[in-house]
Amino acid sequence: MDRLDHSTLCDELSKVRSGNSHVGLITEATPISYNDDLLGRVDVAVIGGGIIGVSSALCLAEAGLTVALFEKGRVAGEQSSRNWGWIRQLGRDPAEMPIMMEANRLWGGMSNRIRAEVGFRSEGIIYLAESESARDAHEFHIATANQYQLMVERLSRTEVEGLIQGRPGFWAGGLRCPSDGRAEPWIAVPMMAKALKGLGASLHENCAVRALDISAGRVSGVVTERGLVRADAVLIAGGAWTSLFLEHHGIFFPQLSVRATVARTARAPNVYGGGAADSAFAFRRREDGGYTIALTDHLDFFLGRKALSSAFHFAKSAWASRRSLALRPAAPAGYPDAWFTQRRWGKDDFSPFERMRVLQPTPTPGCTRRIQKRLYQRLPALEGISIAGSWAGMIDTMPDTVPTMDSVPGFEGLWLASGFSGHGFGIGPAAGRIMADLIQGRPAGHDMTRFRFGRFTDGSAIKLGPAL
Repeated sequence: MDRLDHSTLCDELSKVRSGNSHVGLITEATPISYNDDLLGRVDVAVIGGGIIGVSSALCLAEAGLTVALFEKGRVAGEQSSRNWGWIRQLGRDPAEMPIMMEANRLWGGMSNRIRAEVGFRSEGIIYLAESESARDAHEFHIATANQYQLMVERLSRTEVEGLIQGRPGFWAGGLRCPSDGRAEPWIAVPMMAKALKGLGASLHENCAVRALDISAGRVSGVVTERGLVRADAVLIAGGAWTSLFLEHHGIFFPQLSVRATVARTARAPNVYGGGAADSAFAFRRREDGGYTIALTDHLDFFLGRKALSSAFHFAKSAWASRRSLALRPAAPAGYPDAWFTQRRWGKDDFSPFERMRVLQPTPTPGCTRRIQKRLYQRLPALEGISIAGSWAGMIDTMPDTVPTMDSVPGFEGLWLASGFSGHGFGIGPAAGRIMADLIQGRPAGHDMTRFRFGRFTDGSAIKLGPAL
């Protein structure tokens, strides 16, 4: 299937709803959809074809700028199609909240905006509490919601049981944001790329950017594996690969990655139409009638050279996550922070980005079985429903679990949007709008102090966000 053909994808979404679709991952085996001729010059070159890069490029193209988007593998091939599909305002960092509220509005209008279905449904997300003390922990999120006039509902045990067809008595209560939603990542991001192409942007899959082109002290373009493209501005939205790309240019950026395993069920009864999570398990209704399911208390962290050089910055985060973080001695060969991943290369050299077109980690051994056990434990109406598939993704994360959205000091014309720490899919449309405006010299419309590039080198204390 040409995954970016408009009518074909709309047909596919219909199949998803009926349960007759084979829902596969976007991988290196997925056919290349974009192979445009290189332009000699563009206004903005965007590195990375995930939700952040595509959203930013879409806004820039809508503003009338010439845009080239470069993706080393496939559009949405990595975390942008491997996430839970949550559009979540609930539980956001206070500085993220107004941006996420904007993103939620943008998701609500996305299908009309790009004239294609993205699977957005506003069904509400619930934070579930197994005990009264866990309910008390929701007070911070309630205060943040109240600060921004976001409506949330504190739920009793009875109210939770009225919303979710779960095991009686399992949850003591919950916190729900009715306006939160869900979308299908593997459909939404490619359809946004399709709209971007329709606006005249040039898109390049299987085309890695090896290096920045720098002239007279400022960034003047990108050197791709297919040649040089001049640009007045360059945006790096490389997800898990961002830090390696910046390190190649001598720029320290303390971003690491963790592996998260996810599964999906076969078609199942509708026990709740939105998404929900407790301290150990999360689920989200899918358009195909199944559920995307995951653990909330397990992530894998691979040790590597970048981990060592960033250890000081991540000390607080690592301690806070110590019960859910499994340390692995080494990442597989070719991963961004594998011990022997190349850190320096010439503009004419084969780069690490070409050696691994799509970062597609294997699920953590045993995780899928644990996910299934917790599914049956909490939602007995789904007991016996089979697991239709599982996958894993690498989540780019920062020491404070909030992203960086800023220019890069000392490199005029260079912009960065990365480290979204598992929050990127939902916030993506607003992050893209912000980056597009900043690149054009316009105000962001939000206080961006929390997301500045220099916060890890200017002596500021690291303030942890609420969650990864």
